[in-house]
Amino acid sequence: MFWVLLLLPAWAVAGVACTRLCLAAVRAAAWDTGAAPADRDHDLTLYEAAFLSGGPARVAEVTLVSMARQRRLLLAHTGWATVVDPRGRDEMERSAIGAIGPEGQSRIAPVRAALATADSVRGLADRLVSAGLAVPEGSAADISSGVRQVRAAALAVLALGATALLLPGPTGMPRGLISLWFALPLALTLSCLAIARVEIHPHARWASPAGQRLLGTLARRA
Repeated sequence: MFWVLLLLPAWAVAGVACTRLCLAAVRAAAWDTGAAPADRDHDLTLYEAAFLSGGPARVAEVTLVSMARQRRLLLAHTGWATVVDPRGRDEMERSAIGAIGPEGQSRIAPVRAALATADSVRGLADRLVSAGLAVPEGSAADISSGVRQVRAAALAVLALGATALLLPGPTGMPRGLISLWFALPLALTLSCLAIARVEIHPHARWASPAGQRLLGTLARRA
């Protein structure tokens, strides 16, 4: 009956992980209910759409690419960014030029990382949260962490089940029934992941339901 000692932690990790994900989703839903009503006629700017679709990293990428397309910034295939026009037209561009540094040239990766954490990007995030279009950073992180924990729990259940089936000697129960017992916590984790995949939109880490609707409107216009 040693397999029972493996079944108990399988149920424990599956139950804890799924519970944490559900609680994170409930907290996010509670925030969305209490958030300020979003302006349905709000026209998203390029930076706002970038943040709602991919967060600070997407804003940094869009800023650099936009400047490069206007030939005010050179993005070389060798991984270097070179300033062509040092006059930023908005706070995002000024942050990008500042991240490149006074020499006017820097590697793209550190520039992108610095721009993603710049005050201008944080201010953009705060404005979108206040407008009810973006979710607070904590809620997004909690949901992402919950999904990762459920995935890890599913792998742990598989490993424990395989160990139980490979135990030498008599188990006191047919191995087919043992596999069914382990299939239950595995089904719990996989169903939780399936529901999260259906219910949690790819943009949900950054965009609130109202923000997702505005992004959908942009996609239909495109």
